[in-house]
Amino acid sequence: MADAFPAGHSRVQVAVIGGGPAGIMAAIQSSALGAGTLLLEKMPRPAVKLRLTGKGRCNITNTAGIEDFLEHFGRQGLFLRNAFHRFFNDDLRRFLKDLHVETVAERGGRVFPVDNRAATVADALIRHASGNGAVIECNSRVSRIRRLPGSGFVLDVEKPGGRLITITAEAVILATGGSSYPATGSTGDGYALARSVGHSIVTPRPALVPLVTEGKARRLQGLSLKNVKVTLDPDHRRLSWTGEMLFTHFGLSGPVILSASRHAVEGLESGETVIVSLDLKPALDDRKLDARILRELAGHGRQQWKGLLKRMLPSRLIPLCCEETGIDENKACHHVTARDRQALCRWLKDFRFRVVGHKGWDEAIITSGGVNLSEIMPMTLESKSASGLFMAGEVLDLQADTGGYNLQAAFSTGWLAGRAAAGQASGIRGGSETE
Repeated sequence: MADAFPAGHSRVQVAVIGGGPAGIMAAIQSSALGAGTLLLEKMPRPAVKLRLTGKGRCNITNTAGIEDFLEHFGRQGLFLRNAFHRFFNDDLRRFLKDLHVETVAERGGRVFPVDNRAATVADALIRHASGNGAVIECNSRVSRIRRLPGSGFVLDVEKPGGRLITITAEAVILATGGSSYPATGSTGDGYALARSVGHSIVTPRPALVPLVTEGKARRLQGLSLKNVKVTLDPDHRRLSWTGEMLFTHFGLSGPVILSASRHAVEGLESGETVIVSLDLKPALDDRKLDARILRELAGHGRQQWKGLLKRMLPSRLIPLCCEETGIDENKACHHVTARDRQALCRWLKDFRFRVVGHKGWDEAIITSGGVNLSEIMPMTLESKSASGLFMAGEVLDLQADTGGYNLQAAFSTGWLAGRAAAGQASGIRGGSETE
């Protein structure tokens, strides 16, 4: 990856801006179809953020079917249907296997490399892109895109030491990522570039981000819960997530909290009071839960209330449960009233935390918002207003729950954009056709 630029100007068929998963996949596909491809990455090496994903393990994708997959993207899911039909989870796993990266599916359908090393995935992709003939230029920040009369683009590229290079490209793929983890290079540069050629941006916000809550979560720091149902009150009752969560010194985290966080952030920024409601017994409705409590009381009438709770809750939750329900933990079970049972049922099904903030861009896994999807053609990912400009990955207004869904979208959109751009730039048949 030495500096391959001539002294001032270079001409290529396809320029890919951004060396994350979408950008590298786009470069692989474009170069595989024979298009002269240049990948421009502003960091000292590509795939910096990819190497951190999944806590360094790289949750590549998920085994879910397409319809289930699309549901995890909410209303934006329909936009991805064509990209997923062209290149989906099984295709990605076969693709990586051909690069000698074996994968394994774990609980919840999450797919990881067998060696649990995100670097294995990143290095294999980079080697393959270079092996296909793509030129990868690091320390290369694109500061400006200009459209040429007729067709093509001119890119202004900033190099170390203040050197400025001009690149002419027949097609450009914008794959700069979002604004999350800015230390990895994701600083929202692509939004300004997209605006400069006429695109509008849906306001970027942190997503898949831990939530800061009022004090009581600190008392439970380090406690993790499985099979918890999370809803947001008051305006998001129709949305819920079930899975694992974690109490921290600042509030709430874990998969279900991260999945709910986008809506919590939107609520906070709109000035709403945001409440996270935890259903600790989602498999039981109110009637069945009350029946369960009655059975416990009938079998352990002489026991103290806290003894009954130990069979229903982790020990660290018991003091808080007793405080919030107003039931003395030393109360004999045979003295428990119907009102006490109702209070416990309500608490178990609606354990509440007020959200007062979030951990911000530095800890957000992805970005909510981005280039407006209505301005992009889903069959090719080409701009509707700037012919020859394609978009891929997190720069688009696409975001999903945690679980491998977002990385698959990056790889799928990169695959589609790379082939479509190569087809347009080189006149290669099949580059942008649909199946």
